Amino acid sequence: MKRQASELVLEPLDPSFTVCRVKDYASVDLSRPFCFTGVTDEEQSLVCPTEEVPENTEAREDGWRCFRIRGVLDFSLTGILAGIAEILADNEIGLFAVSTFNTDYIFVKVEQFPQALSLLGQAGYNVMNGCR
Repeated sequence: MKRQASELVLEPLDPSFTVCRVKDYASVDLSRPFCFTGVTDEEQSLVCPTEEVPENTEAREDGWRCFRIRGVLDFSLTGILAGIAEILADNEIGLFAVSTFNTDYIFVKVEQFPQALSLLGQAGYNVMNGCR
């Protein structure tokens, strides 16, 4: 099942984010909002507000902003990330996404964030005013 852009609400989030590789999660407060972790056989990654980057960070990339798709997305929905990614890629705006059980979070570099939201709004997405 596919949803139209006009049915989706994009909510900009206020903090600046950092993507980092950490030694472990011992100094990370996993209960804090907007703390995303990933463990593979090669690394332990963390995405968190920049002000909360732990001291045991081995590598980091600062300067990301985020918006989320409001509401709960059913797992049967298709093409949501692809539609957003296509608009941004057509305008040479890179992104990375984090999916949770409920929804998707899309990260764009700070300097391109206003343009990304504007382009998505022009494409029919409902972009909320203001940040949370």
